[in-house]
Amino acid sequence: MLGLNPLTMAPRERSSGLASDYGAPVRERRFSPYVDNHGSVVAIAGADFVVVASDTRLSGSGYSILTREQPKLFGLSESTVLASTGCWCDVLSFARLASARSKMYSLTHGGDLMTTKAYAQMIATMLYGKRFFPYYISNILAGLDSETGRGVIYSYDPVGHMEKCTYRAGGSSVSLLQPLLDNQVGKKNMVGAEEKDIGLEEACNLVHDLFISACEREIHTGDSIAFRIITKKGIEERTVALRRD
Repeated sequence: MLGLNPLTMAPRERSSGLASDYGAPVRERRFSPYVDNHGSVVAIAGADFVVVASDTRLSGSGYSILTREQPKLFGLSESTVLASTGCWCDVLSFARLASARSKMYSLTHGGDLMTTKAYAQMIATMLYGKRFFPYYISNILAGLDSETGRGVIYSYDPVGHMEKCTYRAGGSSVSLLQPLLDNQVGKKNMVGAEEKDIGLEEACNLVHDLFISACEREIHTGDSIAFRIITKKGIEERTVALRRD
């Protein structure tokens, strides 16, 4: 017997949470620890440089905009930058932990800084360590190879799978940005196209065009482009305005 509810004199629902035989509706309460704050990132590597950029719009739920001035780029060293999008609290937690581990490495090894390759492996290990409750973020690591001086990019999935490449896009506009990179940088599906290293200014102009195209078609990308240009001289910062609607 289910008994009667003393307030309504109606049969109580089953304790299992399923709909009762009396047609009472099922009530579900769910909680998700994740939220997507969106944003887009792009990285292009050349012979002696890397250009990595993000938009500065941080979105909330629905159509709300939390801020128009938030880059998704985090400098880990003088030659390495981490670009992250997704759940902003996870982005901040992950970036701060990566920075802390970098400082611990430097203190342990007498002031030596980690190379880009070492950062790449560290980030893969960090993501894999959280595979059962993963960070809800999309990561791209950009820097210079310590041995050859060439630009290098590493992209990741949420549980630590790593791929070394020369160009990559991520975030909410990845479906718009990556095909253009495949065509303009990777020369995919272009018969007779000559494969050659892209120049620095050409890469910056291409990134600018990519974001202009994306913000015309994807509402979570816009406001400004934050550039980080990595060369042997260090990291140069630039900001270029985008549409703000």
